[in-house]
Amino acid sequence: MSADDWRPGATMEVLRARAGLMRRIRDFFETRNVLEVETPVLGHAGSSDVHLDSLSLMARTMKGDERLWLQTSPEYHMKRLLAAGSGPIFQLSRVFRDGETGRRHNIEFTMLEWYRPGFALEALIEEVARLIETVLGCPFPAVRRRAYRELFMTYLSVDPLLETADTLTMLRHQAARYAGADTAEWSRDDCCDLLMSMAIEPCLGRDGLDVVVDYPASQAALARRRQDQDGALVASRFEVYLEGIELANGFDELTDADEQQARFEADNQQRLALGKPLVDADQTLIAALRAGMPEGCGVALGVDRLIMLALELEQIDSAMAFATARC
Repeated sequence: MSADDWRPGATMEVLRARAGLMRRIRDFFETRNVLEVETPVLGHAGSSDVHLDSLSLMARTMKGDERLWLQTSPEYHMKRLLAAGSGPIFQLSRVFRDGETGRRHNIEFTMLEWYRPGFALEALIEEVARLIETVLGCPFPAVRRRAYRELFMTYLSVDPLLETADTLTMLRHQAARYAGADTAEWSRDDCCDLLMSMAIEPCLGRDGLDVVVDYPASQAALARRRQDQDGALVASRFEVYLEGIELANGFDELTDADEQQARFEADNQQRLALGKPLVDADQTLIAALRAGMPEGCGVALGVDRLIMLALELEQIDSAMAFATARC
């Protein structure tokens, strides 16, 4: 440890600018009558998403020693508020994801998440674009919708939605070029995730905002599924990219309790197959869905990444006071 390791990663000038940008976010939602809420950082359940690794701890509670999970997103608690009749809500939340470190990643980071009961996905996409414009202080020359399938065919000459052995072979071959590893046993989603992040994402969000839609149905997470114009089953969700950086992930939210329970169970079966620890499924969310969460859309946005873009910073460490390495 050097003598200067106690110092924050962000300069005081950046921290003052960050505070101003956070005020812009709050003002944006206040003018739209969206209620700011606060939900727990700790919960009795974690995320079962195979692509996320939750952190947990043992705590002494009124029930004795219990395992509690640091939340990867405020999603489950916010959906319980929606079911209780909150109406449109937003939150600036501290969230935690194990192993996420790098130039654009930190284990603990700030997430902006908001929900719009009654909104269609297109309306939420428009609102996300306006929010980003407000924070950056300038309008976009273009906001483009790009289909996931179209992107793979354009950049990699492969249709990721075709469920054939030849397609999987092509995806594995393409993934091996970027991974520098043997991908012979990789799943379709493993290949697609790597190719999206390494071959396609760097090209997105240049001279405008790119909104990727119609992800494979297997990547629905907590979104509804539907058929696209060609009859393929896709996830009703979107991701937003600017300057090659993924900023936001939005869903037409799943409200079916039985389907949600089945997805939790399928996630844990997949985690078991991959040798990952099982995660306690959130039965309070299932109960809230059974009680009746209103249909609508929600989105999560990485605030630190947006601040990096707004202030032209190269490292996430420079956008926050103390990244994990400085804790």
